Amino acid sequence: MQQDELILELQKGNQKAFERIYQLYSESTYGIIFSIIGEKDIAEEVLQDVFMKIWENASSYDSSKGRFFTWVLNIARNASIDKIRSKSFKNKRQNLAADNFVNILESKTNFSSTIDAIGLKKYIEVLKPVCKKLIDLLFFKGYTQKETAEELEMPLGTVKTRNRACINKLREIVGN
Repeated sequence: MQQDELILELQKGNQKAFERIYQLYSESTYGIIFSIIGEKDIAEEVLQDVFMKIWENASSYDSSKGRFFTWVLNIARNASIDKIRSKSFKNKRQNLAADNFVNILESKTNFSSTIDAIGLKKYIEVLKPVCKKLIDLLFFKGYTQKETAEELEMPLGTVKTRNRACINKLREIVGN
């Protein structure tokens, strides 16, 4: 079954199509979620939530607005960011032992493995260093634009402008 047909079947509520979508996208989706959250159990929980959202909202996918894979990754990224901003997640983090923070810090700085998890490494490698850093902070680590501006010590307007330029360059490279 072609991907377009598979998506149409998913939108009709076909459970077999949903199972196939899960097989095709769960691994790369988990990679994005884990890179943002950094905890296996919670990442797996968010992955299940993401696929429930895909199932429930399949009819809202519009191919004229972008690729299905991008739609899935946006759901995953948003769900991950929502999770790390939730009160329960923050409360749980306050009770972690110090050795857990070593793993979190290591995963936050391992941009190369994060982008490779979804196959973007070859495209992002050709971007300017500032674009790599912006994409890493905004899309893979879930920073807000304000947090990114503070982290990079640059004005918020500059972050917004450069982010737009970097994403346009990435689109040009990918050919989307």
